[in-house]
Amino acid sequence: MESSCPHLGADLSHADIEEYESSVVAVCPWHRYDFDLRTGKSETGLRACTYAVEVKIDPVDGVDKVYVETPTGEFADPPPHPTPPLLPVTAEPAAPVIDDIVPLENPPTTLMQWAVLILNTPNPTLKVQRTREAVNLFRTGKLTSIGHKSSNAPRPPDVPPREENVTRNTVDPAKVKSRKNRAVMLHALANIEQWAIDLAWDIIARFGPSHPNIPPAFFSDFTKMALDESKHFTLLTSRLSAISPSTPYGTMPVHASLWESATITSASLRSRLAIIHLVHEARGLDVNPGTIERFRKAGDSKSVAVMEVIHADEVTHVTSGHRWFTWVCEQEGVEPVGAFRDEVRRGWRGDVKGPFNVEDREKAGMTREFYEGLKGEMWLPLLNPHPLSKTDALDVKPLQEAVASVAVEYEAAS
Repeated sequence: MESSCPHLGADLSHADIEEYESSVVAVCPWHRYDFDLRTGKSETGLRACTYAVEVKIDPVDGVDKVYVETPTGEFADPPPHPTPPLLPVTAEPAAPVIDDIVPLENPPTTLMQWAVLILNTPNPTLKVQRTREAVNLFRTGKLTSIGHKSSNAPRPPDVPPREENVTRNTVDPAKVKSRKNRAVMLHALANIEQWAIDLAWDIIARFGPSHPNIPPAFFSDFTKMALDESKHFTLLTSRLSAISPSTPYGTMPVHASLWESATITSASLRSRLAIIHLVHEARGLDVNPGTIERFRKAGDSKSVAVMEVIHADEVTHVTSGHRWFTWVCEQEGVEPVGAFRDEVRRGWRGDVKGPFNVEDREKAGMTREFYEGLKGEMWLPLLNPHPLSKTDALDVKPLQEAVASVAVEYEAAS
């Protein structure tokens, strides 16, 4: 079994091993979450990665040796060069030529370089492919370094570029509120996931260099998140193509309001974790069950299955956000609940809306005192609670052109 608890990253090498009914479980020393040693499943709904282990006598030297099976399925490292296209290809007009996954000139050699390359990749298919390649290289130790301690670490873009058709269809969020049609719902959710891929890479590229002593587990958590979001985008666009071939991803109106929060929190890791991962993503935990039920009532069992995968992954994403928000608070000597509520008051507009999925929020470490009765007091768009110096100021003009001055809200289909 993996050594880190999926809840808050506790070291499971110190777990108690207990027999429970017909199974044997590892009990996390922090919060007593139990994980079946055979399946990795927990009664909490979380799941740890498990590997088949066998002890064999070496026929040459007669010594007992431990063999660990290579992980497969959902826990396996992604293939470096996936082949199926995410978007439908038509004969007329000719499909655009997609760049190489690994650029022939100046290929990335660090995680920072890969992160910035992916952020600057407008084509969503290539963005997903490069994410898979980068995570595979990182997990297998084939990158020379993370690169966050280098004085030459590349800077991420202020706003990740989008393809022309997506840019052309970027509108005021108020114009894309209606999601009664399944295809429109899937398209809206895919748009969120494309931004979510960028958010995972942006937190690595933007805050890694400013936090040179951050533990390596930070990069493991957020590369996993980037890979998950890529998987979600692929699942959603595949379903969209299946139920509405005439409206592939990029043909419907979308918005970029999620990136407004990224810009607002661009100068503070604590702010970024609070607003993006503990407000936006936690809101996803609240609304996803309703979205799943709408697909179920429509008889769309395949979309239900997709959303159930996404929801389970999002619990772990909020868990990671809580884990690293707590770490930052410890480094700064502040109390996490009070610090979170302060960040929301400064960097959010309006109420943190319910109803809340209390059960799944608590799985991720978000207890009620974090969010109940909480209201943001930020009324001006792009108001940054942590002002940048003139030399570090962001160019927000592209964002202002793309995003209307509206309340920032997690745009899941609700």
